[in-house]
Amino acid sequence: MITDGPVGARRAWVGWMPVLGLRGRLMALGVFGLTIGLALGGVVLLGALGFVLQRTVDTEAFRTADAVALLAAEDALPDPLPVAGGQVRVQVVDAQGRIRAASIDADRLVPMVRPERLDRDRRQRLEVPAERVGLAGPVRVVTVPAGTAADPLTVLVARSMADVRHSAHVVRTILLVAFPLLVAVLAAVAWRVVGATLRPVEALRRGAEEITGRAGAGRLPVPASADEIHRLALTLNGMLDRLESARARQRAFVSDAAHELRSPLTNIRTELEVAQRLADRTDWPAVTTNLLADTERLSRLVDDLLLLARLDEAPPTRGVGPVEVGALLAEVAARYPSPPVRVTPPPAPLWTTGNADELRRVLANLVDNAVRHAYGSVVLAAAEAASTEGPGSGAYHLVTVTDDGPGIPVADRERVFDRFTRLDDGRARDDGGAGLGLAIVRELVRRAGGSISLTDAPDQRGLRACLLLPAFPGEDGRGPQIDGP
Repeated sequence: MITDGPVGARRAWVGWMPVLGLRGRLMALGVFGLTIGLALGGVVLLGALGFVLQRTVDTEAFRTADAVALLAAEDALPDPLPVAGGQVRVQVVDAQGRIRAASIDADRLVPMVRPERLDRDRRQRLEVPAERVGLAGPVRVVTVPAGTAADPLTVLVARSMADVRHSAHVVRTILLVAFPLLVAVLAAVAWRVVGATLRPVEALRRGAEEITGRAGAGRLPVPASADEIHRLALTLNGMLDRLESARARQRAFVSDAAHELRSPLTNIRTELEVAQRLADRTDWPAVTTNLLADTERLSRLVDDLLLLARLDEAPPTRGVGPVEVGALLAEVAARYPSPPVRVTPPPAPLWTTGNADELRRVLANLVDNAVRHAYGSVVLAAAEAASTEGPGSGAYHLVTVTDDGPGIPVADRERVFDRFTRLDDGRARDDGGAGLGLAIVRELVRRAGGSISLTDAPDQRGLRACLLLPAFPGEDGRGPQIDGP
């Protein structure tokens, strides 16, 4: 592959990354980062080692120079100057560049440092050619002022840096050999560790593939380790459970909807076929009445299904309002004859949040259900709810719809809010409905931020629907704040 500079190299590297797989990409990135880190560490180590060794050489040279300068100050310079080690040369030169004293191996005619490079007022660190001193390798020279003001002297101490360079070379060679071996060993270990880490992910993939390949519910394997993969498996299993529940609800919904739609369509078809066969003997007014009744039932069912579909997709619309509860009860009760429907108005206006049309639909469904089963009385009432009755913090209003009918068994009071749920007595009635009214009520109440439950009537005869609606924020929770003119 031909690449155009660094950009092309980077594109080639990025292009190869997906081919390697997750394990290979992690290994490549890990080995690359480890190599860069070890290389930088080696460079820093060699630099620090060279600096420390050089400072050590300078320290020893200055110690020797200070000792010779002390002898010069006492005018007690021996000749030759005593030094320790064969890789050290010492000279004492005067202001004219003449050598006053020297070690046994040092040159007595030519100074190790040219006079023009010397600063006789401060200590110096210099490097000079090896052939000028007679030592192997690079040579380090330190200078120390000595003598008196009348007779200024300079002490020169030279030390070979060959040992220092050799030590640095040995360390560099060891690093060049050890670092690749270390990278290879760590890469092998990381390969095994990454493989062991990704093994639960592969198990999850195989489990998902098995679930996809077969019908019915399934669960992914959950690793024993309490880590991110464990939490991921639990989350995915929870998602699968929710999806399976949604599929089950969808299948039941479709089955019930098909069943409910089949009944009026079958009735319509039967009426038309009978009318067609009888021809002139058909009682067309009766046929028309029956067809209109089935058509209205079918229309209500379709409208309810569409409403539930919209409620499933639309976000909640809490906070709309305000709506006055007493006026809403009176408006809904006005659609029914009195008796059986009566309204017990609240002692003061009660304002709630929510969509007025949706709340009107909720009350209409509850009253329809109560009128259908009542023997002779349906009572609508509203009052402020106790603080402990609401589903959350804040003020609520309690709206009740009470009938004196046969009631609902306690075991079925939660089930009746499911879609297409009708009890046996409801199914026996011709006008029993499709079992969607209470399901619509619960969905609309949830959108308004309230709750609904079914209890016994106060006299243990009949059923009471208790509807909790959030109070509109205002003075004492009774109504909106309206400023005067």
